Amino acid sequence: MNAASEAAAGQNYPPGALYIVATPIGNLADITLRALHVLQIADTIACEDTRHSQTLLRAYGIDKSAAQLLAVHQHNESEAAQAVIERLRQGQRVAYASDAGTPAVSDPGARLVAAVRLAGFPVIPLPGASSVTSALSVAGIAGEGAQEGAFVFIGFLPSKSNERTTAIEALRLEARSVVLLEAPHRIEALATALATLGSRAVTVGRELTKQFEEIATVSAERLPAWLSEDANRLRGEFVLVLHPGPSGASDEPDDRVLKLLLAELPLKTAVKITAEITGEARNTLYEMALRLKKD
Repeated sequence: MNAASEAAAGQNYPPGALYIVATPIGNLADITLRALHVLQIADTIACEDTRHSQTLLRAYGIDKSAAQLLAVHQHNESEAAQAVIERLRQGQRVAYASDAGTPAVSDPGARLVAAVRLAGFPVIPLPGASSVTSALSVAGIAGEGAQEGAFVFIGFLPSKSNERTTAIEALRLEARSVVLLEAPHRIEALATALATLGSRAVTVGRELTKQFEEIATVSAERLPAWLSEDANRLRGEFVLVLHPGPSGASDEPDDRVLKLLLAELPLKTAVKITAEITGEARNTLYEMALRLKKD
């Protein structure tokens, strides 16, 4: 803790501010010195799970009373944000930490940040561990697709089979890398759905930064078989990077994406989303949609 204080104490940590603190995604050593310092000086620590955060704090030798911990999770975020704002009005430094990784990225925190900003208080990011950037850094994607280095963060796809299938078909022509998250009890269903993408490469990160971390790149069509080769591969949290798709969009795939979206959405909405996915002109897609509706 002395190292954290020496490295970070000379910086400015204004009172009446919300600090968004990234915490480890599995390996306790993946915490920044600035995060440790802020967690130590914070008057209140808002957290997704107070029990989890208390255990984490004790692992670093940081002692906070129960009164200094405030639960802010997906079920109470809007209401709890008001309690955070009240503490900021009192001049407190409030740190927010979700259970793992960077808050507000597929974790609670976005509503809290929006409410605090609306109330006129500063929000200060403390970067650190992220499963998204960790997976991208080891995917080895270079010179692939039309937009090298560009990626789309999707997170968790819909749990319902038909909605998930529609979402994956919409990604078929995505020229950027796509980052997906998945839980162990749903990974087989996701793998089966992704298999329809054929030879498209997928980098799988399982239990990233933890003792039994596993990283592999396989074709989408082989992903279900890869999972079944070892029962342990169905355990843990998953981050998947879908490598870029073909860089040129042809009429046939665009027609397929548009058909899928037209079955679920109004014509104008389907055209708008297809244009965003494929890069095709809206006028062209609108005419195509009218023909499909007529047929």
